[in-house]
Amino acid sequence: MRLAFLLAFLRVVRHRDAIGTDLAPDEAVALDAPDAPLRAAVAAAVAGDHAPARELLASTRTHAQWERRDACVSRLARTALHHDGWLENWTQESPGDPDAILVVADFQLHQAWEIRTDAGAEDVERDRFQAFFALLEDAVPVIGAAAELNPADPVPWRIALTHARSIQAPREVFDAYLAEARARDPHHFGCHEQALEYLCATWYGSHEEMFRYAERVADSAPPGSKLHALPLRAALEYRLAEQDEPDGPDGPDPYGPETEAALARALGLSGSYAAGDPEAAGFRNELALLLIMADRPAEALDAFRAIGVHATEFPWARLGDPLTEFLDARSDVRLDLASQIPFFGRPPEPPTGTPDWAELAPRAVAIVPAPPAEVAQAALLCGYSLRTAPAGEGSSYVEVVPEAVRSRRAALLPEEPLTSAAETFTTGESWPALVLHRAPGRSSITALHQGKLLAAHTWLTESPAPDHAEVRVTAQSLAQLYRRADPRPLAHILRATGDPAGHQEDLVKALGLPPVPPGFGGETQVLGELPGARVLARRGLLAGMRDTMSTGGSGHPPEPRPPRTPRWLLVRALMLLVLAAAATLAWWSPQIGWVRSSLLSIAVLHVAVRLRGAVRRRRRPTA
Repeated sequence: MRLAFLLAFLRVVRHRDAIGTDLAPDEAVALDAPDAPLRAAVAAAVAGDHAPARELLASTRTHAQWERRDACVSRLARTALHHDGWLENWTQESPGDPDAILVVADFQLHQAWEIRTDAGAEDVERDRFQAFFALLEDAVPVIGAAAELNPADPVPWRIALTHARSIQAPREVFDAYLAEARARDPHHFGCHEQALEYLCATWYGSHEEMFRYAERVADSAPPGSKLHALPLRAALEYRLAEQDEPDGPDGPDPYGPETEAALARALGLSGSYAAGDPEAAGFRNELALLLIMADRPAEALDAFRAIGVHATEFPWARLGDPLTEFLDARSDVRLDLASQIPFFGRPPEPPTGTPDWAELAPRAVAIVPAPPAEVAQAALLCGYSLRTAPAGEGSSYVEVVPEAVRSRRAALLPEEPLTSAAETFTTGESWPALVLHRAPGRSSITALHQGKLLAAHTWLTESPAPDHAEVRVTAQSLAQLYRRADPRPLAHILRATGDPAGHQEDLVKALGLPPVPPGFGGETQVLGELPGARVLARRGLLAGMRDTMSTGGSGHPPEPRPPRTPRWLLVRALMLLVLAAAATLAWWSPQIGWVRSSLLSIAVLHVAVRLRGAVRRRRRPTA
């Protein structure tokens, strides 16, 4: 057993970085990321302006885009949980607006469930249940008004189905609501999804009824409809319910054939959508989890490839923190596949046509209160190629230069390159580094000193103000690190909401650091055009140690030797072939002594090492 574990561990170490190289980097993955129009409407709503939300929902109503309308209403309702001023202003300004009333109806259901929480009924306190049912009762006339104001809209009936499940409505009420929803749109995914929830064994139905309903709806759905993934949702609900009951019946899985059929149907549906299509993200996340449960890691990896950067809250929230669970599951699949490849085997090539995930990754830059030469000297052994640029007197900007091939040391470091590099180049130095990340709707800071993370904070467009005690600790750490006398202005910025990029810039200014470099958040590389920018090419361990000693700890490290010419590479390759043949013949022939055979072997190794180093230098970026 121990030997098998050791062999598997060695295979994982050797092959892990070659599996899933085409997957989106961890830092690029976002949870339920909205598209640009919805993101703009949410950002405006957080800032108190309801006009973009009003225009967006009016467009979905005019063009009868019911699926998109449902998604927008749900996202805006969740935004109102922590920023409700815009919704109150909207309803006061236009009390009969069908779009505003629809958002209020969904908001009241989200509000009720936030109070109740997703815990089991036996774990919910009595006063929470009382508040939960009181809010659900208040929602009844609002749902009715939303249905009356726009009779053709199925979304109010999706909300009504959610309400029926929440209040434990009898079957005849549920059937009536479902009939109303199907009369308006027989293939509305959200309505059928809520109906499936009502019919599952966790709520008011059974496994059998749930599977039969899902299969019946999928069989009648048009080609390409997401309803073909409804049996997949049923299979996942069944498997998750079975996990919650470890003392289930022994023997063959009674719904094994249904689960296999659901997987086959969902795999076919996934193939009809483009990789990275956000429309398919919901059922692809469910597909990935169910494939993992079915011990089919190769197909699960393909599902993660198709998901791209679009993680979803369901199903991962059923296991814990959704984004963490998604990333951990993806990493576990890679490890599982790497452990199955023979040590000297060749990992499979990733599919062609991989998207350029670098365009979707958060932009990253570090601000360091030290001159560029000093930073570059400290970063010789970080395992990445970096670009440094002066940032005013005595300070530097730093960013990672992407490379086609990662170093072996970088493969063992955490996924986020600049933070990993900063952990290395701040070790043993008196100065800290502030790493900034920025993506649409999200900005963050990470402060490192002596190779340790001392403070971190993230601003999200929709998030409520964070806990004051937690923010106070972060503000005190930053104030001490950057010698600010009063941490209260820092805490005020950390608790701010609604403008992540603006708050990030305000914090940098409050810490007394140089301003965020121009263009940060747009292009992947922003330091190349700054005066004095230089690339510190990645060194190997021995080369890094040599350059450290050659500069004596001062001045910018010397530039690596220029790449060899193709002619030089060709001559050395031919020389290697000749010497290898001669060495083989020398060891084979009894007339040639071991001394000359050993010398020939040493010559082969010398030429091979120089040739390999030259090839690797040609792959590295240049300034």
